[in-house]
Parts: sequence; C-alpha cells; structure tokens
Amino acid sequence: MTTAPAAPAPYWSDGQVTLYHGDMREILPALGTVADAVVTDPPYAETALAWDRWPDGWPARAAAVSRSMWCFGSMRMFLARYGEFEAAGWRMSQDIVWEKHNGSGFASDRFRRVHEHALHWYRGDWAGVHHAVPRVPARFDAKGRTASASAVRVPHTRTIGAHEYADDGMRLERSVIGQPSVRRGLHPTEKPVPLLLPLIAYACPPGGTVVDPFAGSGSTLDAARQSGRRAIGVEADERYCEAIAGRLAQGALDIPA
Repeated sequence: MTTAPAAPAPYWSDGQVTLYHGDMREILPALGTVADAVVTDPPYAETALAWDRWPDGWPARAAAVSRSMWCFGSMRMFLARYGEFEAAGWRMSQDIVWEKHNGSGFASDRFRRVHEHALHWYRGDWAGVHHAVPRVPARFDAKGRTASASAVRVPHTRTIGAHEYADDGMRLERSVIGQPSVRRGLHPTEKPVPLLLPLIAYACPPGGTVVDPFAGSGSTLDAARQSGRRAIGVEADERYCEAIAGRLAQGALDIPA
C-alpha cells in the first residue's frame, strides 16, 4: 500500500494565500488540493539561464489538482510540448495575447517580440468547467466605430426577431490584452497584476481557489487575493519565496473581481 507523502509546512500564509517552497512535482501531490484553476508561467526552456529548465511531467501534476488552467508560454514552447499537455488530458479552449509596451529581442533577423501567449486548457466536460468572460466598457460602438470607454453611454435598444436587445455599453474582454511589462520587478519574467485579473475572473469563481505551481514573483497570488479568491503558490527558489512573502505581507489595495 502506497502512503501519500506528508504535506509540507507552508513557507508563508495569511489564511487566504499560502506559499510553499519546493518542487511543484513533489508539493502538489502532498497537498491533495483540488483547485478551481491553475494560473501559471512555467520555465519555457528557451535560454541557457540556469532557472530556465522545463520540469518534466509538470502538466500531469497540474491536471491532478484542477480541470482548468491558464498557462503562459511562447508558440515555440507550446508546439514543442503539446504532447505532454495532451497526454495529461488537457484540451485547449482558446488563447489570449499579452501585448507589452515594449519587448526584448536579441536577433536582428526577426521581428521584435512584444507579446506573449497564454493558453486556456481544460479537462473533462466543458460544461462543468467555470468560464465567465469578463465584460468591459466598449471601445467600439455597435457599428464597429471607435468609442470612448469613459464617455457617458446611452443604452441602445432594438428588436431582433421576437427578442428585445439592449446595448448596455459593455463588451466581452478582447483576446489581445495590452499591459506594460513590469520594470525592475521581483522576477525576470514577472507578469503585471492587471493582466492576470481577467484570466482569474474567467477561470475561477469568486471565493474559489487558484494554484500557481511556478509562483515566481507572486503576481498570480497577489491578483487572486485582490480579486477575492484564495491562492496556493509553489516556488522552487527560496530567494523568490522570500520576495513573495515580503510582497504579500505588505498587503494590497482591494480590487473588485
């Protein structure tokens, strides 16, 4: 009879967010947690940097704790690793593009890279997976013309067949999200909190639980807490665990979901 490994002591916790130090492939099975969503940014294994190493088997570990996952990555990474996601039972539903204010490029024979992808994956029956697209003030009117998001909008009502349609000035969040990169952040691949908020709102209901197996700077944990969700993070590098604990201990402004 196989005995489940003992759950480790948290590195830091405030009752809403809990952070663990260690390899996510060892920590997650020990926790036995079932989360509403995984939101994470794994190492892409595209550089010679010591920390940029793909943890073999991690998609299967993530599949054991949730049926829904947002995963950041490059097109090269997803194409190379697609079989690992598929073998773990993950099916891709959609992708979003993070458009940065500026990017980094070290090759003079390629376009300057100013974006990253985040793919949403799910397992099992789609109807049983939470998916609620955030609605935002319209940037375009009903005819596709540019409209000011801050302008006072008069709801437009018209009849479509037997149904009355009222335009309330709100639209589904767009799949290209523009957010400035984090400059001089806590981690070299730190994601801005405003970028993560709509992804969390989409995949995790209010009061639910988000897991980040590669916590990095703690942005996902911070965004989950600000949006009224619980969060569990795992980080292999103790230097970043210390930075995350310091960040979260400072508290944050309350941002509605």
